[in-house]
Order: sequence, then structure tokens, then C-alpha cells
Amino acid sequence: MSELRELYQNTILDHNKQPRNFRVPGGATCHADGHNPLCGDKVTVHVAVDGGALRDIGFQGSGCAISTASASLMTEAVKGKSIEETLRLFDEFHALLTTGGEASEALGKLAVFGGVREFPMRVKCATLAWHTLRTALGGKHETVKTE
Repeated sequence: MSELRELYQNTILDHNKQPRNFRVPGGATCHADGHNPLCGDKVTVHVAVDGGALRDIGFQGSGCAISTASASLMTEAVKGKSIEETLRLFDEFHALLTTGGEASEALGKLAVFGGVREFPMRVKCATLAWHTLRTALGGKHETVKTE
């Protein structure tokens, strides 16, 4: 097994078994719900925005290992970043999974999801929390669906 594939599997398993920031943060100022009807993933992302930065972030819900691990890693990656930085990270992560874009250092551990693009149905699992976060930050009150 290649080192990248092993890192991918270990990272996904770790964050699925012990998701980080699986909670509603105190002082959350915005939230959104997401649903992937094909896989059954459901997620709610809660964000405490202060001065244009994500002071705290958490998520709740249920889903497959890829969906849960992606949400967990996402919360770690964006906590403390500005909204602008977060949206740039969203764009880079989305490009990595959909067009095979190169993973920059900014993605950090998120780069392990690069192999997901080989499984188009799983791309929706990996990006659900990210689309939900973007909707929350945009102040929209609609459920994100990855149909």
C-alpha cells in the first residue's frame, strides 16, 4: 500500500472514530444544515464569527466515514481563519476533489482527500460540510443538498 493511501486511510479512520469539534460552540452566530440524500449524510455546521474571523466552529450530524472525517478536519483547518481565508480554502479543497488541482501547503492534512476524486459519488460526501459552512457564512437559511 502506498504511503499516501495509508495516510489517507489512517486519517479518515481517526477523524471518523474521534471527530474533532463535534459540538455546538458557545456563542454561535450562524449555522446551516446539509444533506446528501444519496449517502444519507446529514450535517449541521455552527460557527461563531467575531470581527470577520471564525472564532469557533463545530458540527453535528451523522454520515459515512468520509463525510464525518472531512467535517472534522475542516473545523480544525478553518478555526481562527478569516471568512476570506476560509472561502479560499473551500475553493482550493473543492478544486482538489473535482478537478485534480494541486494541494498547496494551505490545505495541510486536508490534502489526504485528493484521492477521493477517483470516486465521484464520494466527492459529495467529502464536500458536504464545506458547502454547508459556505452557506452558513453567507447567512442563507436553506438546507444544502448534494444531489
